[in-house]
Amino acid sequence: MASVRRSLRIARPAEEVWARIGDPADLPSWFPGIVDAQVDGSTRVITTGIGIPMPEEILTNDALARRFQYRLTAPIVASHLGTIDVFDLGDGTSLVAYATDATPDPVALIIGGACGNALHELRRQLEAPAPAAAPNGGEA
Repeated sequence: MASVRRSLRIARPAEEVWARIGDPADLPSWFPGIVDAQVDGSTRVITTGIGIPMPEEILTNDALARRFQYRLTAPIVASHLGTIDVFDLGDGTSLVAYATDATPDPVALIIGGACGNALHELRRQLEAPAPAAAPNGGEA
C-alpha cells in the first residue's frame, strides 16, 4: 500500500473551507477532472472527464471534526482510503490535508497528484476576490 499526502494553507476560515469539502456533491466544482458527483446516502459515484464512473463509499462526513473520508470501490482498486481534514489555524486561515492510501501503489500516486491539483483549485476559488458590484445596481 502506498500513501500520498498533500496539504496547503487557504486564507479563508475553516468553516468556509469545510462548507465546500463537506458537501460530497460539490466535488466537481473544485476537483479538476471530475465532471459529476451523484450522492445517494453513503454512496457517491463520481464521473471523470473521460466519462468513467467511479463508485465510492462515504465513510466519514464529520462537520465537528471537519473530516471527510471515503473509499473507492471500483474494481481497479484493491484498497483505498481518502481522507480530507480541515484545520482551523486560529488566524482566519485553514490548513487542508488530503491523504490517499491505496493498493496498487501506482493508484495512490495518480490519485495523490490529482488531489494536490484539487487543493490548489479549491484555494484559487476560495481566495479569489469577490466580483465588483456594478454602479447603481446595473450590470457590469
